[in-house]
Amino acid sequence: MMRIHNSLTGNKQVLTPLRPPQLSMYVCGLTVYDYAHIGHARMLLVFDMVARYLRHRGYQLRFVRNITDIDDKIIRRAAENGESIAALTARFIAAMHEDCARLSLLPPDEEPRATQYVPQIIAMVQRLIERGHAYVGADGDVLYSVASFADYGRLSGKRLADLRAGARVEVDAAKRDPLDFVLWKQAKPGEPAWPSPWGEGRPGWHIECSAMSTSLLGDHFDLHGGGLDLKFPHHENEIAQSCGASGSPFVNLWMHNGFVNVDDEKMSKSLGNFFTLREVLPTLRDPEVMRYFVLASHYRGPINYSLEQLQQADAALYRLYTALREAPPAPASGVRGADASWRERFREAMDDDFNTPEALAVLQTLAREINTARAQGDAARTALLAGELRDLAGVLGLLAVDPAQWFRLPAAGSAHLAASGSPASPAGPTDEQIDQLVDQRRAARQARNWGESDRIRDELLSRGVILEDKPGGATAWRRA
Repeated sequence: MMRIHNSLTGNKQVLTPLRPPQLSMYVCGLTVYDYAHIGHARMLLVFDMVARYLRHRGYQLRFVRNITDIDDKIIRRAAENGESIAALTARFIAAMHEDCARLSLLPPDEEPRATQYVPQIIAMVQRLIERGHAYVGADGDVLYSVASFADYGRLSGKRLADLRAGARVEVDAAKRDPLDFVLWKQAKPGEPAWPSPWGEGRPGWHIECSAMSTSLLGDHFDLHGGGLDLKFPHHENEIAQSCGASGSPFVNLWMHNGFVNVDDEKMSKSLGNFFTLREVLPTLRDPEVMRYFVLASHYRGPINYSLEQLQQADAALYRLYTALREAPPAPASGVRGADASWRERFREAMDDDFNTPEALAVLQTLAREINTARAQGDAARTALLAGELRDLAGVLGLLAVDPAQWFRLPAAGSAHLAASGSPASPAGPTDEQIDQLVDQRRAARQARNWGESDRIRDELLSRGVILEDKPGGATAWRRA
């Protein structure tokens, strides 16, 4: 059975679907006013891993990940750029999809946009007013009454008294309580607006997710995920809104991925350590390096992004691909003929709150077994274990590159993280240049010109290319 840490209770609990074998999961996606950064990458990769594994375990998962395409940040950025909100969001939605494709993310089953759910948002706000959880403020905004929901603060562990004590002295006169938050904002000049019972306006950020999730998954569903930064107030407010509107439970199990630090410091633009995926991914051997880097740490803990960590992820993947290199294909019986203990150990790790570091350790140990079997000349066992490695790694979205191609890719450079701030160093010779030098060396060897052969080998080695002479005169190469 699977056990998952529930942020609401602070404990691991057995995953018990409301309608087995169906399972429903909503994840807070991106607000599309800029390019996705490495913090977004962690969230996207973590819940891609969760979705992949839940389906691997046989659950019929319905995965919803939203897009926030209207909020204050979007309005400000469009105004700064002198472009329409529609043009801004369309541009960054397209960029997000490109980044997701580079990371080999499986698309969600539903990807709702907030602007597509304004009628549902208005209906939910109306129900909250009718149930005594919301009111129209003096300035015309519709506000949620935090005091009306007895369980407010349960997810984040915050008490209303403590929150009020820390509230700003300048209390908004339109609010009954300084902690009350906006559900529907009155229209302002130049801002997008929709008609509503309370006049022209637009939704607040928190109500958007409540309306989208319950419209698609029902008032009560299985899993809700997102970054730890959303735990309060966003997810706290989602619970208050959704439960207040429906009168029923909202989500059975909450999951939050940890923060990303850069070189042991919090990522921020002011510190100059803020990196988008468009800056980072081209510096890697393959986007799989980013996936391995993320999965090498448990999803709930903090993760430190640095050049050293990327190089360790690159090296770890290199070991796995080395085990698969030139491995014979698995027999017709498939990987099921391999020792079942590998699959059991992998499943045991993943069933324990998606313990990907332990699951990756299983893959690394399996890779060593493949190398041992190959060294012993046991082709059948090598093939079976290699098939098992491919199969289990595939559950995590790893080892999707052809091994022969992997070794021709340049290793992670990540020069943008260098303390000196110097531009990226050359990646080395191109594939075509390497092939030409290998051909020249082959001709030198055939002419028994060993000095020229050694010179070319040494030149390639100095440029990060290792040659491997095979029986029969063939030569393979890989990047160091």
